[in-house]
Amino acid sequence: MPPRRKVQFTQESVEQQLQQIHLLDQSSSSENLEQLGPIIKQIHTNRQQDTYLRTLQALIDSKDAEIEKICSENYQDFISSVSTLFTVKSYTHNLRDKIGTLDSSVSQIGRGLAEKKRALLQSKKTTTNLDEAIDSLQASLRILDVVDRVGEMVKEGKYWSALRSLEDIQSMPQSSLSQTPLFQHILMSLPSLRGQIKDAVTASTKQWLLEIRNLTGEVGKLALEAMESRTRRWRSRREKDPMLRLSRVGSAVETVSYETTDDMVLETLKVDFKPLYQSIHIYSTLDSLDELRKSYQADRKAQSDLILPTPLQLSSLVPLTEQIIGFFIIESHILQTTNGFRSNAEVEELWDAVATRLTEAVDGALKNETDPDSYLRVKETLLAFILTLEAYHYSTTPLHAAIFHLFERYATLLERQFSKRFRDIVVQDDYQPMHVEKPLEKEAVLKVVWISGSEQSELAGASTPLNFPWSQSFYLCCEDIRDFVQRFYQFVEGVSQHHRNVDELLSKSLDLILSNYVSEGYGGNLTKTSTLSQVAQIITNLEHFEVACAELERSITAIRSAAQRGSTIRLTAATSFRKTQTRASTRITTLINLKLDDFFGLAEYVWTPPTREDAPSMYLYELVNWLTTVVDSLQISDVHKDEAYHGAAAYIAQCLMDFLTDRNTATMNENAMANVLIDVDFLEEQFRSAGRENLVSLFSELRAVRSIQQQRSSFPITVAEFLVPSRRQTTFVHVKPKKLTAVLEKLARYGASCRDQLSRERGEKRRKEADAVGRLFPGEGPLIDLA
Repeated sequence: MPPRRKVQFTQESVEQQLQQIHLLDQSSSSENLEQLGPIIKQIHTNRQQDTYLRTLQALIDSKDAEIEKICSENYQDFISSVSTLFTVKSYTHNLRDKIGTLDSSVSQIGRGLAEKKRALLQSKKTTTNLDEAIDSLQASLRILDVVDRVGEMVKEGKYWSALRSLEDIQSMPQSSLSQTPLFQHILMSLPSLRGQIKDAVTASTKQWLLEIRNLTGEVGKLALEAMESRTRRWRSRREKDPMLRLSRVGSAVETVSYETTDDMVLETLKVDFKPLYQSIHIYSTLDSLDELRKSYQADRKAQSDLILPTPLQLSSLVPLTEQIIGFFIIESHILQTTNGFRSNAEVEELWDAVATRLTEAVDGALKNETDPDSYLRVKETLLAFILTLEAYHYSTTPLHAAIFHLFERYATLLERQFSKRFRDIVVQDDYQPMHVEKPLEKEAVLKVVWISGSEQSELAGASTPLNFPWSQSFYLCCEDIRDFVQRFYQFVEGVSQHHRNVDELLSKSLDLILSNYVSEGYGGNLTKTSTLSQVAQIITNLEHFEVACAELERSITAIRSAAQRGSTIRLTAATSFRKTQTRASTRITTLINLKLDDFFGLAEYVWTPPTREDAPSMYLYELVNWLTTVVDSLQISDVHKDEAYHGAAAYIAQCLMDFLTDRNTATMNENAMANVLIDVDFLEEQFRSAGRENLVSLFSELRAVRSIQQQRSSFPITVAEFLVPSRRQTTFVHVKPKKLTAVLEKLARYGASCRDQLSRERGEKRRKEADAVGRLFPGEGPLIDLA
């Protein structure tokens, strides 16, 4: 506390106080001298006493003058007051002396006290300075100790405590220490100390990232094992409950029933995220969280880039997916637990980049792979990878698209592999009915092939040993079709997308295999097969394949996985089998016709016989006997037998017509035509007795040609009637003008060669009729040379 200042008295203030003093109070009988006491006392206490005294004297003098004036004015009172004034004056002189004496004493005493007080104040000031110095030194020591402990806490990893200690230093209240150079230096060094803490935290984060990278593979492996166990449990439950048949792992129903948390893997491995959380806290306190966020994103991106090797080896795909799964499980945990440190966009950016590089790497690794099983193994790995990361809410749509792209290549390879197998099966078939000896063998075959329900029941009730209608190739093809479909859907089992596209690919692949390698394979064998029984067996196989296509469409849903939904399968290969059946039927007809040519080679027709025969040609007996025996013994359906008979009968009719119109036969008479007609009658009778009345119409042209040129009084039909369009389009619809012209010309030549007039006239008539038919149809042209 500063020393109290002494009051300074001026002349004006003293005069004012004296003017207020009334030495003589009219109302009082005593002198008013007490009022001078305080003034005199104050004067004595003032260091400038002499000045005050002189001033007092001057004032007294002025009062004397005033008194004298008053006395003059109040003479009566003056006389009485003079004595009083002299008394006062004497008192004043005495008082002045006393005041001088007292002033001297007071001055002497004051100087002693002042010296003592000065010494005491100096002592107190020194003591105060010592206390302040001690306090400052102690405070400085405490601060230095705090600074020293900050370094130790940084070494011990107690970054938050170190940072809080620095905050305590900065927030210390104002004191004498605050103005010291040491404290100012410490304050200036606080940013550097914070930087040291920040650097230490950054280093611990980098070390933690390295440790985390070493753990990611183990995290991913445990996650895959957990997903595999989860899949097995769900598959078992799904098999027990038909209502869950279409629910896959990760669906809403399955997710609700799955009780384990997503952090189970991290809890099992006891992954410590404390260093990262501590870094986030420190950087947030230092207002540098964005810096840590950018640094962390860059570090994690660099680590994600290091996961994928170039080029990728398929043998390392599983550990690679484990690394990626572990990486993004950790990212998911950080995203959920750091309250804004990581954003969804940042994690998705990393995920999209890794997913893109993974699909490209897998695609490159499979570029030259020709084994479908390699694609299947890759699919299983990727599917487990997808299911695991879907549980952590990562978007796997691009990966599903990549799997479907791989599936298309897999389907192509599978199609190529099975195409060769189907081609070998068809080529190596002996085209003999498949034979089984035991009931178990029969049941095993019937479980594989696709046949109609009625045939299935019929064959199931048949006793063994048994010959099936089909040959070995039909059974083996059905077996391979089942294997093909199973392996086809095995690739997309568990994949939740593209079902309709999968079914379309399956339809196309099956159509391609069945049409190009089975149906066309049979068709190729037809040209190499000259045995009717083998051709008939091919027809039977084709018929069963046609039925199998329809049955396969209905049963394909049961063949594919129970959890695999899809559209309806539609096969167009049945059309190809029908076309090949037509070719096979034509091949049977061709082979029969070749044999018929041998019989017709035995025919010896006389074209100008003098008389008509009573019986048909002998070669026709053998021909009909062979034809009926062979065709009826063929193991084909009645439709194809009818086609075989129809083809044979049409060929016989054609051959007989060719006999009549042969260019090498220049002349022919009525008896020859009658003999051919006797053969036609025989053939028609044979076909009728065999129950083939429909074949009789095939000989209509022969009969029509015969009826046109034949002159009978009971039923006259002339060429003139043939020339009438309405008549020609009804009665003679089967007659070809070209052939009719050839027959008429041959009859005309025969008549011209005869010597009797009647025959010559008849020959001339035939010539005119031939000319008339030729003029009516000039584009047809003659079959024989008329020259």
